[in-house]
Amino acid sequence: MFVTEVDFVKKCRELVAEYANKHLDQSDVNNGVVDLLEPIEVYMVWYSKSLQNHKGLFSTPLSDGMYYEITYNGDKNELYFDAYKKFENVKYDNTFKI
Repeated sequence: MFVTEVDFVKKCRELVAEYANKHLDQSDVNNGVVDLLEPIEVYMVWYSKSLQNHKGLFSTPLSDGMYYEITYNGDKNELYFDAYKKFENVKYDNTFKI
């Protein structure tokens, strides 16, 4: 089966929106009304394609610190979905001296 970049990204956006909506935190609720995430709101951070395989990193506008890595194995027609939580971002100045 041949999967295009457009097909891959569309499917990933749908999967991320579905996952995020199922795992909404109460802090993401506005006055008791849950604003469900639409696939169009999911954005691609990074993408790569090698031969028949695709990999992408995705995120959402939610302030939940989550990002999603989705890999398509074209040989097996399988999609792998990983959800990660960003805990911290630390800056190191002058790490390498050249």
